[in-house]
Amino acid sequence: MTMLRATEGRLTRADRDAVPENGLRHELLDGAIVMTPSPGVSHQRVSTRLFLTLHAIVQEPLELFIAPFDVALPTGDVLVPDLCIGRQSDLTDKDLTGVPVLVVEILSPSTRRRDLGDKLTAYRDAGVPHYWVVDPLAPRLVAHELVDGEYAVVGDVTGDESWSATAPIEVTIVPADLVG
Repeated sequence: MTMLRATEGRLTRADRDAVPENGLRHELLDGAIVMTPSPGVSHQRVSTRLFLTLHAIVQEPLELFIAPFDVALPTGDVLVPDLCIGRQSDLTDKDLTGVPVLVVEILSPSTRRRDLGDKLTAYRDAGVPHYWVVDPLAPRLVAHELVDGEYAVVGDVTGDESWSATAPIEVTIVPADLVG
C-alpha cells in the first residue's frame, strides 16, 4: 500500500484523477491518495461468488457494482469498495455519487487494516447504512448497520454458519460458500 499526502491541505479528487495509471487501485481517503495492489485469488473468488449471489436479488431502483468502481461520498472521500449497492438515481456516467445503501469490503493482507479502520470510519461518517466485511481466510462475514451514527454489528458468522440480512436486501450468506 502506498499513500500520497499533500504538503499543505488535503488532496482532492482532481489530484487523485491526475495520478497516472499504474495497475494499482487509487482511492482518496481523508485527504490522501491511497494505492493498493490488485487482490489475490481468494479475494477474487469471494468477490465473484458474492456478486453472483447479490446480482440475482438486487432490483430497481437499486444497482449492484463490483470493483473497480468509484464511490464519491459526500464527505469528499472517493473509495473503491469491492462491492456496493447504490440507488440508480445516484449514478453518473463515471461513478456513484452520494451514499450507497450497502458496501462490502473483502479483506486482503494489503487492505485488512484500512478496511477495518479508516474505511469503516469513512463509510460510517458518510452515512452508509450497511457495511459488510468478509475475511476469506477465516472464512467470516461481519455485518455492520448504522444505528444512531455508529456501526453496530448485526451479524458475525464463520464457516458453515449462515446469516440472513433483511435490509437493504433479503439474502442469506454462508461464509464457507464464498470461499469454495
